[in-house]
Amino acid sequence: MSESVAVGPGVVPRVAAPSAVSVVRVLRDNVFAVLAGLVLVVVLGWAVAPGVFSGRDPLVGVPGEKLRGPSVEHWFGTDNLGRDVYTRVVHAAELSLTATVFAVVIGLVFGTLVGLVAGAIGGAVDAVIMRIVDVLLSIPELLTSLALVTVLGFGTRNVAIAVGVALVARFARVMRTEVLRVRRAQYVEAALASGVRWPVVLVRHVLRNAYAPVAALAAVEFGVAVLAVSSLSFLGYGATPPTPEWGSLISEGRNYLATSWWMTTLPGLVIVAVVLSAQHLGRTIARDGDR
Repeated sequence: MSESVAVGPGVVPRVAAPSAVSVVRVLRDNVFAVLAGLVLVVVLGWAVAPGVFSGRDPLVGVPGEKLRGPSVEHWFGTDNLGRDVYTRVVHAAELSLTATVFAVVIGLVFGTLVGLVAGAIGGAVDAVIMRIVDVLLSIPELLTSLALVTVLGFGTRNVAIAVGVALVARFARVMRTEVLRVRRAQYVEAALASGVRWPVVLVRHVLRNAYAPVAALAAVEFGVAVLAVSSLSFLGYGATPPTPEWGSLISEGRNYLATSWWMTTLPGLVIVAVVLSAQHLGRTIARDGDR
């Protein structure tokens, strides 16, 4: 907001300084975004090079050191077999994040295609596709994933496929909305009027200008996928023990929760940190894209 101040014969505009509240809000959002990014970078480093962050073997324990609490030597304590819990959390990141990325890619690719077809063709095709999407959205994603993985069978790959299929409907809904918005733009109508074929316009103009909200949704859904993959792993549908996964680590420690809380609490806090970080970054990207 600006105001004008008379100075001699002319008028000089004065721009009001931003309020203290707005400055604090910007700084706070940036700090949280940086912290969220650091969390994701560290966890990604765990998945790519676990040996750099921990030199212990995640599958071998020392019987004399079992069920020891967090300490300088064992940051996350040890489990009932004397294995270092921090080491197992670090090595579990590879399987858990690989399954999560695979699931998000499945949801993003197929959801984008479904939404693009529905928004571009319209009519009866759009109505049928979106009714199916509405039915899928009415069912909790975790329940859909559980039903699919029951059919597909055990294993991290099947868990990723099940979670990815459950995410398709959400991506399809957002993509269709963006396609309907962009296809009415003047530059799309100008391209069609100039004789450019509709498939070329669809890819070059519509898809190109509709993907930003879908990309932001992918960051948010990454956190949802982490939670879903870990939940299915907790229920025993993931990798075969003793291979570590975040969900299976929590499952292993639930029988010792009363006496050895660190076996479940600390891996659980890692999952919570990853989920919150991914969703905060996704919302930040979406908010900045709307400005």
